[in-house]
Amino acid sequence: MAVDPATAPDVEQRWLVRCIELATANVAEGGGPFGALVVRDGEVVATGTNLVTVDLDPTAHAEVTAIRRACRALGSFTLSGCVLVTSCEPCPMCLAAALWSRMDRVLYAADRDDAAAAGFDDRAFYDIVRDPSAGSPTPVVRVDTPRRNDAFDAWRAKADRVDY
Repeated sequence: MAVDPATAPDVEQRWLVRCIELATANVAEGGGPFGALVVRDGEVVATGTNLVTVDLDPTAHAEVTAIRRACRALGSFTLSGCVLVTSCEPCPMCLAAALWSRMDRVLYAADRDDAAAAGFDDRAFYDIVRDPSAGSPTPVVRVDTPRRNDAFDAWRAKADRVDY
């Protein structure tokens, strides 16, 4: 859902500009063209850039990097009360990370079509999330195993577990 820049609060525009600046600088440093912030109470808690090729880590998207740093900075695995701000529409993995971290909101600048035009075409992944029968490039198959619930049983029996 696009918001007209004329109606977006100035602070949100500044956050988005900062993400774009991080992304642009990251390109010069050998990383991908993506930048993200985690903001809480109007203050930037953490930043992240795309480090996929730098760190040889396909999960090191800017959003995930910022979420990991924010969790460490705040000493928590949840980020309720925070906003994820990113230079581009989060891919399904990054959106899932924002959901798992319990972000209050996600703001982004460029969209998936802008990313595709630059060579970052994740549209097939969005299609799989929307319709799992669409056919994944990586088959995902459940294999029936008699002890498949052992770890869950251990979790349920653990008196001092930290629920999330």
